[in-house]
Amino acid sequence: VQLVESGGGLVQPGGRLTLSCVVSGQTLDVYAIGWFRSGPDNKREGVLCINAASSLRYYADSAKGRFTGSRDNAKNTVYLHMSWLKPEDTGTYSCATDLGGWCPVEDDYALWGQGTQVTVSV
Repeated sequence: VQLVESGGGLVQPGGRLTLSCVVSGQTLDVYAIGWFRSGPDNKREGVLCINAASSLRYYADSAKGRFTGSRDNAKNTVYLHMSWLKPEDTGTYSCATDLGGWCPVEDDYALWGQGTQVTVSV
């Protein structure tokens, strides 16, 4: 199973951005996919997870009300929809899975994508 993120870029504060995570090697529909970010200090933080039934689990309180996730199993793609972006949202965003259908605790993810950079700045 491989995960490849895309969609990062430069966005102004208050703006929106949607990231994509394409899963290959297996069909997506049985997997939960988590989104994580790493800031300038390289500390990785969980953002949210979308399970096989498309229910969300938020890891970061800062993401609630601003970020949401969706999935298109026909395209083997999971999305992270971000709005009202803040400078502190800047970082490398990665998707990951533990090859299970339910969202695990943050430490249990085993397979990772390479990440896509998001920069929130004027």
